[in-house]
Amino acid sequence: MATAAYAATVAGEATASPSRRVVVGGRPPPPRRVSFLPKSPSGRASISLPPTGPRRAGPAAAAAVRMEEEEEPSWVELEPIGGEQQMDRALSEAQQLGLPIVLLWMASWCRKCIYLKPKLEKLAAEYYPRIRFYCVDVNAVPQKLVNRAGVTKMPSIQLWSDFQKQAEVIGGHKSWLVIDDVRRMIDQEE
Repeated sequence: MATAAYAATVAGEATASPSRRVVVGGRPPPPRRVSFLPKSPSGRASISLPPTGPRRAGPAAAAAVRMEEEEEPSWVELEPIGGEQQMDRALSEAQQLGLPIVLLWMASWCRKCIYLKPKLEKLAAEYYPRIRFYCVDVNAVPQKLVNRAGVTKMPSIQLWSDFQKQAEVIGGHKSWLVIDDVRRMIDQEE
C-alpha cells in the first residue's frame, strides 16, 4: 500500500481514499502503452515499455514532490453510491464533519449525464475537500432510494446537508450553464 501511495504521489496523483482519485497538476495519466520494435539483427523481436514514473533523486526531487502535493487538484473523481446504506454512510460522515455533499443523479444511457460528469469532476476539484461529490446511477440502485431523493429528471444535481436535500439543479440544458447553476447553489449554501 505504501508503494502504491508513493508511486501515485510521484506520478502527480494524491489519493484521498482507495475509492476516490484526486489528480494534481492536469489531466489523469494516460494509460500505459506497449510498443513493439522491429526485429533486431539477431532475429529476435523486442518490446519497449515506458518507464514506470519519473525517477528523482536528491533534495531538489523532494522539493518537487512536496510542491506537487501542495497544489490543488485539477479534478476529483465522483465517488459512486450503489445503495441506501452507502448513501446513509456518506450523509452521516458529512454530518459528522459538518460538510454538505453534492449528488449527481444520472443514468448510464443518458448522454447529457455522461457529458456533464467530467465537468462536475473539475468543479469538485474547486471545492475539494470542503464539499464531497458523489454520483448515483439510477438504474443501479433501488427505486426506493431514487424516490427518497425525489429525482424525476436526469441529470439532477442535489446539495444535501444534515440528511436533508437543500437544493437541486436539473441539468437538461448546456453543461456550462448547469455548472454555473451548481456553483451558485453551493455558494448560497456556504
